[in-house]
Amino acid sequence: MNYANRDRQNFKTRVDLRSDTVTQPCEGMKNAMMSAPLGDDVYGDDPSVNFLEEKVAKLFNKEAALLVSSGTQSNLCAMLSHCQRGEEILTGDHYHVFVDEAGGASVLGGVMFAPLATQDNGAVLIEEIKEKIKPDNEHYPISRMLSLENTHQGNVLNVNEIKKMANCGKDNGLSIHLDGARIMNAITKLRIEPKKIVESIDSVSLCLSKGLGTPAGSVLSGSKDFIKRARRIRKLLGGGLRQAGILAAAGIYALDNNVERMADDHRNAIRLAEQLNDISRIKVDLDKVQTNMVFIEFENGIAPKFRNFMEQKGILLGADWNNVIRLVTHLNCQKADVDLFASEAKSFFE
Repeated sequence: MNYANRDRQNFKTRVDLRSDTVTQPCEGMKNAMMSAPLGDDVYGDDPSVNFLEEKVAKLFNKEAALLVSSGTQSNLCAMLSHCQRGEEILTGDHYHVFVDEAGGASVLGGVMFAPLATQDNGAVLIEEIKEKIKPDNEHYPISRMLSLENTHQGNVLNVNEIKKMANCGKDNGLSIHLDGARIMNAITKLRIEPKKIVESIDSVSLCLSKGLGTPAGSVLSGSKDFIKRARRIRKLLGGGLRQAGILAAAGIYALDNNVERMADDHRNAIRLAEQLNDISRIKVDLDKVQTNMVFIEFENGIAPKFRNFMEQKGILLGADWNNVIRLVTHLNCQKADVDLFASEAKSFFE
């Protein structure tokens, strides 16, 4: 079967703003994948994987790193490496590890979550961290870890904000993990070295398949002992890949070529938000467009109709949450695509 012809017949997508996970590898990335030196990563002898892990560890100034299949697996490896059964993770109630990862730490590891109120900027309050940490009492789970997130819904936490939360956790005996699925967006926005933003963090997860544009994969970084535990957890989770250098090569290419260009995604998001802000029946908070996400709010009942209208025009959007739709710009979304979306959005309300 000619899959390319089938796709052209069945899918006539003009613009896809569902997520930055929908990107396609460019020719340079494909060539890097095809020419990557390979080995068996379960035996530790895939040179491309080893190079990527060393590269990411150095990037974040950590001792070691581990390539895993996804961001969910990376966070799960981290949580199960930091925590034992009957222990507890403090994290934001809107953070991905709590809301969107199927409760893996609890289901597979017997680890509880203590949710904290997520603030508009993506932070959690120092006072609430202190309040939620359990006393040493046999009636309670043992508070073991604080899991943070940057970016969160496109919002960027700066170095000082991260440090305050992390230091609060450390002062109270917690390990600190950062879900940095889109941390390169934060780094690009802040214009700082990657290691600066994780100085106070024990472990950090970097997703390769979002803004960086690879087909799959995440990299977890931390101390040598931590990564040794995480590697065992990865095996337990069925995440040991063989000739994984094909994916590692994509990650190496992305880190070398696709970080600085994220600024284009941020500019396109602002361009999109500004045009949509001119439509009276759409609400957009321009101050919250910090990276590559735009959240548009509709009158009650309009969002599903708007999404269906756009789909008929060949424009794909994510699901709506309480009359809000998230739009995500990415490396396969250009100025012309943003302008096309805004034009079609205006036509919906005419």
